[in-house]
Amino acid sequence: MALSASRAMSKGVVVSVPVLVLSALVAAVFLFFLLSSLSSCSCPHSSDMSVSNARSAGVGDAVGVSVGVSEPSSGYVPISTRKEDVEWVKEQIRANGLHMQDNVLRKGINPRTRVQQLEDLRQFKGISHYEGPEADNHTALPCPGELLVEEHHSNYGEPWAGGRDVFEFLAQTTQLRPESQVLEIGCGTLRVGLHFIRYLNTEHFHCLERDELSLMAVFRYELPAQGLLHKRPLIVKGDDMEFTKFGSGTMYDLIYASAVFLHMPDKLVWTGLERLASKLKPYDGRIFVSHNIKFCSRLGGEECTKRLSSLGLEYLGKHTHDSLLFNHYEIWFEFRRTKA
Repeated sequence: MALSASRAMSKGVVVSVPVLVLSALVAAVFLFFLLSSLSSCSCPHSSDMSVSNARSAGVGDAVGVSVGVSEPSSGYVPISTRKEDVEWVKEQIRANGLHMQDNVLRKGINPRTRVQQLEDLRQFKGISHYEGPEADNHTALPCPGELLVEEHHSNYGEPWAGGRDVFEFLAQTTQLRPESQVLEIGCGTLRVGLHFIRYLNTEHFHCLERDELSLMAVFRYELPAQGLLHKRPLIVKGDDMEFTKFGSGTMYDLIYASAVFLHMPDKLVWTGLERLASKLKPYDGRIFVSHNIKFCSRLGGEECTKRLSSLGLEYLGKHTHDSLLFNHYEIWFEFRRTKA
């Protein structure tokens, strides 16, 4: 019996060795093909995934992936210019070896004043221009030459690009969202307003403006040129602080006046504040006034506080906003509504 068992065991060992060898070979072949398929896989790398996720979140190329800037997964894009943005601009100037050059005539560059541009426009009418009976048949909205050479950019504070600074400060300070409602008192030619209109939802930017030339510049040039006609801002002509055309049901998250109240009689400013108080969202809504509030300080601190209180308004303080890109700052005074 022992001998039979021993023989059976030895025979079993002899039989199992080829099977093990064959199994090992099959496993090796399978592993080889598996590794080959993995090495040729077109799956996205981690860096590709981050770009893809950013774009699907609505950030797109605005995300600074190349410089290590990442945005939250919600797709939020910051409103304000950041220090790293400024550093990026400086680096691009340095890397390209750029220096500010004199604005003189050179190949492909033809520097002219706005007066010269307007004269050329009237004399030569651009590269091609329909004449006679055909002149009015090819443009749905003819634009005056004065607007085409952007003379209206000199009507309000310089630099024109400083309007972006105002927008950034106000939008960031009030934590503005696209669904917010905004009213500007005296939007001029939309130096600031363009940025609000672009950011806000359709019909959520309102403005009261007295100057007809500025309004023509808004409707005939700025909104079409910026591709913002579809945003349908409600911009109304008026100089008496009358807001009935904006609708009785609209409640504003932000009401602001940039360098406007200092040019108006104190009595008219107070009339406007009285009418606006009921249109400002209680507690969270804000009124911002730039430069100074002499309409208030001329009354004296205690009297001004008392008068504001009678309107349901409260003075919150003074802000000094420094620009990151332009060598200037602006002073803003903040108010809120204290009663529902």
